[in-house]
Amino acid sequence: MLRHFRQLPTNAASNESSAVSKSKPQQRQLQQQQQQQSQLTVRRNVLARWTGFLMRWAPMGLCVFGAIEWQLHKMRCSRDGAPSTASEFQSMVYCSLPLRIMSRCWGWLASCYMPNVMRPYVYGWYSNMFNVNINEALYPDLNHYNSMAEFFTRPLKEGARVIDSKAPLVSPADGKVLHFGRASDSRIEQVKGVNYSIEDFLGPIERSTGSYAQALKQKRDGSTELYQCVIYLAPGDYHRFHSPAAWQPTVRRHFSGELLSVSPSVAGWLPNLFCLNERVLYMGNWKHGFFSYTAVGATNVGSVEIYMDSQLKTNRWTGFNVGAHPPSTYEYDELQLVNKEDSSISFNKGDLIGQFNMGSTIVLLFEAPKNFQFDIEAGQKISVGQSLGHIGERK
Repeated sequence: MLRHFRQLPTNAASNESSAVSKSKPQQRQLQQQQQQQSQLTVRRNVLARWTGFLMRWAPMGLCVFGAIEWQLHKMRCSRDGAPSTASEFQSMVYCSLPLRIMSRCWGWLASCYMPNVMRPYVYGWYSNMFNVNINEALYPDLNHYNSMAEFFTRPLKEGARVIDSKAPLVSPADGKVLHFGRASDSRIEQVKGVNYSIEDFLGPIERSTGSYAQALKQKRDGSTELYQCVIYLAPGDYHRFHSPAAWQPTVRRHFSGELLSVSPSVAGWLPNLFCLNERVLYMGNWKHGFFSYTAVGATNVGSVEIYMDSQLKTNRWTGFNVGAHPPSTYEYDELQLVNKEDSSISFNKGDLIGQFNMGSTIVLLFEAPKNFQFDIEAGQKISVGQSLGHIGERK
């Protein structure tokens, strides 16, 4: 019995040592887990600190970089005697903004029903802000318009615009004359000093020799020239547009490009603006030769609607194209405007053609005799039906 009691501590010690030996791997595993957890915590802390640092200082750094690049570009333009227009970097940044998403959202919002109680306040504020003359509208009562889109595209009273019957060409819209003049070269001015390419604007045509501008002309005897006129519709202007002359469109092209602002300040800053933006152009002829009529889309223009063209769908979703122009900037859908009887559509002077769901731009490019003279000035406010020019000496 004495021997048995003396062996008890030995067995207990052995059990204890075996338990300790078994617990060592668990301790090592626990230590490894603790080390991994601590390392992960350190990494998270470092990442959080760098993220906080970048979120705090990166916007400021980008702004400083942008300001430096802006000033350097202005200095280069001033040194070269060139107009202070956007550089490629500035153009890329501007085109990377989600302007199409904004425009689609604005188009949806403008079409939403407006409660009666809000109409006098919302439409009244808009009228005061943009100098809308509601008294010349067919329905001057603000409660008549169920949505902002209806208010934007309001019709006018009969006789509110008088069409000049003597002028060969009249204004197609209410707006401001951005630029006008001859278009004899491959590049023409969208505003003074800022150019765009006629070929990029209208798209390719069949030609054998000579410049693109000369190939557009239908009369080959040298008696005519190409002319252009750009009219900007402000948000407060009458948003419907009319035919400036008697003419026949034969083809429609729809370029689903960007939706950049076409305000005078942006038009004077961004070259090739009209070639980048979404646009609907109709090419055909009038009594003096070639004639084209283009409605250019813009930021927050919900859509461009042409009444006789039910197939036209504008302001469509083109996906995310950050930093690069979508392929649709240079590609287009084409429609031949010939019906089953093989007779083309025609417009008379003053006929209603379509509407913008917000302010935008109309570009006319046409062939006329060399003695055609404009009756307008750059920056002038103009109304539908007002004479744009005359042929020969005015008596």
